Amino acid sequence: MPILLIALILGIVEGVTEFLPVSSTGHLILATELLGFDAEKWAAFNVIIQLGAILAIVVLYWRTFWAVLEGMFKGNAVSWRFVRNILIGFLPSAILGFLLINKIEALLGNAHLVAVALILGGVAILVIEKLVKRTDIVGVAEMPLKTVIGVGLIQCLSMIPGVSRSGATIMGGLSLGVERRTAAEFSFFLAIPTMLGATTLELVKHRDTLMAGASGVGFAAVAVGFVVSFLVAIVVVRAFVGYISRHGFAPFAWYRIAAGIVALAWLSMR
Repeated sequence: MPILLIALILGIVEGVTEFLPVSSTGHLILATELLGFDAEKWAAFNVIIQLGAILAIVVLYWRTFWAVLEGMFKGNAVSWRFVRNILIGFLPSAILGFLLINKIEALLGNAHLVAVALILGGVAILVIEKLVKRTDIVGVAEMPLKTVIGVGLIQCLSMIPGVSRSGATIMGGLSLGVERRTAAEFSFFLAIPTMLGATTLELVKHRDTLMAGASGVGFAAVAVGFVVSFLVAIVVVRAFVGYISRHGFAPFAWYRIAAGIVALAWLSMR
């Protein structure tokens, strides 16, 4: 299969799944297995194109970010709380990710782990949806510090491929009393520093490979994946926020369970 076609497919997968509670990394790993190419050669690509999806959040919420920036210069307490919450929520995964980067990367080729994590994550979402009570915390800046720290710690679970960073943070937020839309938007905003950090590490680690275009996975493929994931993510995020404001997360949970079962069956028959 042509390199650029693979990049296009993976860009679509990334754009669709990055902000849904279904695990973008898990889907990229399974797509790699399904398409039958060397997962190790595409590992850096899979991380870097996530930045395209992150850019979609910057574009969609630019008014929010601009208002926060203006408010910070004016000494607005709400703006400073917004920034504080994002940075503190990001710290646990940043520290743990830096300390465990080699062990985390070793898990990225484990498709069986992804399938199991998809199933368990789906069950967890169904349980949380069933048990969580009506929530009162509305607005990222209004989240108490203990809630922010709790969500940040829960986000660390997403270092296991298949768990889903957005799923962990959204469900963590709901469990700690944050309403649906705020939990989703906090997850989106947390993704910016989290994925910027992960992408920077991958660029530094694989810069020689990318510059040389070794094995055909060079900057041209990365550019295609980046642009496609950006465009697709814009559409998906708009639809997702509108959907969860009116409905629950159960359809995503059932999808995870079904996808995990199908993946396990397929992997066992290979």
